[in-house]
Amino acid sequence: MLSHPGRRAALRAALRAAGLGVAGAATAGLGAGCGPGRPSDGPSSPPPGPARPAGPAQPAPAAAPRRFAGQPAEIGHGPRDRDRVALTFHGNGEPALARAALAAAEKGGARVTVLAIGAWLDAHPDMARRILDGGHELGNHTQRHLAINEMTEAEAHAEITGCAQRLKRLTGSIGTWFRPSQTQYATPLVQKLAQRAGYPHVLSYDVDSLDFTSPGAAAVIRNVTGTIRPGSVVSLHFGYADTVDAMPSLLEELARRKLRAVTTTELLTP
Repeated sequence: MLSHPGRRAALRAALRAAGLGVAGAATAGLGAGCGPGRPSDGPSSPPPGPARPAGPAQPAPAAAPRRFAGQPAEIGHGPRDRDRVALTFHGNGEPALARAALAAAEKGGARVTVLAIGAWLDAHPDMARRILDGGHELGNHTQRHLAINEMTEAEAHAEITGCAQRLKRLTGSIGTWFRPSQTQYATPLVQKLAQRAGYPHVLSYDVDSLDFTSPGAAAVIRNVTGTIRPGSVVSLHFGYADTVDAMPSLLEELARRKLRAVTTTELLTP
């Protein structure tokens, strides 16, 4: 695990890779900071009141889960006969690195799927809207990211619904997808509990970047491009500088292979 100075250096490197400078570092939390008439018709007309600033536009609710006919209860990849792939991110870690990864994806023309941990959303609720405002989709990766396949039915149900409730409160939807925590595949019980919570499918993946091992950006790129195919669902993580550093070259390589990085819903939509 990185020391505090090492973590700050990694964050700054990630921000530079995403094209953010000193101002971006401050916005991401690396520096100190705090957030945030008609002319009169005559003597009988009342004086104008103080100007009122326009209120912020209300965001549209996030998309809800969909059932895809012909797809299994647990989906590991999409159709192999189209030029699309899905980059999916585990939503956790330093918000500065998450923002840098999203910015790098957007710069490369990619739209991604983020499976957020509920406790992360509790700590950083603004990240939900940042993800959706970037044209990405947001889903459920349990409340605490524990080994869900090893839990009792009641415990696993609480992990799924706990995150779903937070997503609904923040976005108006329980999220587009559910991915189980600390496992590539869900047990039949977890699949059943996800369906009970409102998710017709569990989202797995067929390409593992292994970025959470911090192998370096070049290794992340090799791990993805060595096994990716049309229709692949790729597992990536927020919170790692290697992932941010890898994004530009990874997206360039996908473009060279004529593969488009889209959301998982787009991947599966005819």
